[in-house]
Amino acid sequence: QLQLVESGGGLVQPGGSLRLSCAASGFTLDDYTIGWFRQAPGKEREGVSCISDTDGRTYYTGSVKGRFTISRDNAKNTVYLQMNSLKPEDTAVYYCAADGITTFSSMCVNRRTQYDYWGQGTQVTVSS
Repeated sequence: QLQLVESGGGLVQPGGSLRLSCAASGFTLDDYTIGWFRQAPGKEREGVSCISDTDGRTYYTGSVKGRFTISRDNAKNTVYLQMNSLKPEDTAVYYCAADGITTFSSMCVNRRTQYDYWGQGTQVTVSS
């Protein structure tokens, strides 16, 4: 069974950091483009970042550039999202997703429909 599991969410003060993990079971992540998305209450799910399956290229949505870093550890079959300088507006449920078909491009940040597999999400709350 193909499964993605996110972890690492929690409550953090503004300016703090968290590292989210996206672990795969049943398939090998290095064959897939991986995206991180988030959804705040009452809002649509939005793209945060994505990373290529081949050459490590990454893309970010504008609001997180310079603060978030996506990376992958193929040996651990895990993709990470390091989030620094967190702001209250980063509060959301964060999801990772995997796509094994689409040619990698900057569209991977926002094109939810290209992803075939999704995790259950992890809550990130930024509040003092």
